[in-house]
Amino acid sequence: MEDVGTLKENPKYGFSTEELAALPTVYREDLFRGRVVVVSGAGSGLGKAIAFLFARLGATLAICGRDEERLGETAEQLEALGARVHSRSMTIRDPEQVDAFISSVWETLGGLDVVVNNAGGQYPQAALDFTVKGWNAVIDTNLNGTWYMMQCAARQWVDRKTSGNIINIIASFWRGMPGISHTCAARAGVAYLSKSVAIEWAPHDIRVNCVAPGCVETTAFDLYPAEGATTFDQANPMLRVGDVQDVAEACVYLAAPSGKFITGEVLNVDGGQQLWGDPWPTGRPDHFELTP
Repeated sequence: MEDVGTLKENPKYGFSTEELAALPTVYREDLFRGRVVVVSGAGSGLGKAIAFLFARLGATLAICGRDEERLGETAEQLEALGARVHSRSMTIRDPEQVDAFISSVWETLGGLDVVVNNAGGQYPQAALDFTVKGWNAVIDTNLNGTWYMMQCAARQWVDRKTSGNIINIIASFWRGMPGISHTCAARAGVAYLSKSVAIEWAPHDIRVNCVAPGCVETTAFDLYPAEGATTFDQANPMLRVGDVQDVAEACVYLAAPSGKFITGEVLNVDGGQQLWGDPWPTGRPDHFELTP
């Protein structure tokens, strides 16, 4: 098995694998020992960072994602940290694949304690230019896929009469998201879906919460045009972007005993973006340029 030091990458944005393995954290290293944590979309970006932190805190990981090669690399890197890892290449858009994955977690790892629904995606484009195929792809992944993961996990917990914890990664959509309005619609749907089932599932001792990142630097920044990326540090009153560890530690807070009395909540990790900010993933249109 390769050690983490030999797995270093040099992304233009975000942290290298070596850096992810050594980022400072406020949490103790055995916090999740004996606990099983699912992280979807763990092959890169936020999902990878979340999986890394849970692994460093002693969790057993079950990870999934569409890119088999990247997912396999992440699994090896997590194992190099000392974690036990169950990995499966799949799409959350398919409820049958989701059901098979959640069932395999119980069969392979003997339990399931936390599900972090991170898998999703979008692309920058003016809403007038969305195609039906493009719209459906984003909604089907970000909203429907998240729901399939939530429902399958909850059914298992209810059937087995055990507690559960769901954390959905959404976005700071409160002031709208021009340039990526398809994902704004989907993420808002997940937020209020989560609030609804948090009530329904409370009698089953299942907590459901969301983490809403603002402009947080990941390797996905490469997907946006330069004129869009340059607006990200203007998206909040702190006038800077966040990093993946900000989001990962928020997930740990909700998953750990620190979050035991929190359900139906959205934890914004956005530097105040929901209060003030001006992000434009497609670049700021001339109409909205501020003049002296």
